[in-house]
Amino acid sequence: MARGEPKSLESLLPRVLARLAGESGRGHALTPVWAAVVGAHIARHSAPRALEGGTLLIAVTSAEWARTLEAEATSLCAQLNERLGSGTVKALSFRWDNR
Repeated sequence: MARGEPKSLESLLPRVLARLAGESGRGHALTPVWAAVVGAHIARHSAPRALEGGTLLIAVTSAEWARTLEAEATSLCAQLNERLGSGTVKALSFRWDNR
């Protein structure tokens, strides 16, 4: 049986995290992927909380961040799916978490 090229852990990790998040419903597992997609500044103001039925719930620190990220939702979904696998994230939902 022939094997393909070995894959790096860095390339496999996002898909493993997506599977864990999908099976458990806990989006926290996707925090490193979210941070890689949005960058450190935005990641300080937002974090994945749940993945249910293809919708990734993102907690944000203010209503302004929710509006800002909502405007970029289509692009963010595409970037997340590039890392997590096609169709993993079908929609984003932003909720203000004022903790």
